[in-house]
Amino acid sequence: MAPEPKDQPKHGRPDPNPDAVPPGTPGAGENICRRCAGTGKADGAPCPDCGGTGRVVTPVGGG
Repeated sequence: MAPEPKDQPKHGRPDPNPDAVPPGTPGAGENICRRCAGTGKADGAPCPDCGGTGRVVTPVGGG
């Protein structure tokens, strides 16, 4: 059996935005929330990772 991808824990759901950083962090930008795929809803309720906005702040590559 093949191992699960790194971002897929054993419970079958992707890890909640492992790269999220606080707003205002230098070198960060807005991105679509992984948990809700930008919908703002998870399991019929506002997404706990993005607060229902569908967006999170993550580091921007480069350097």
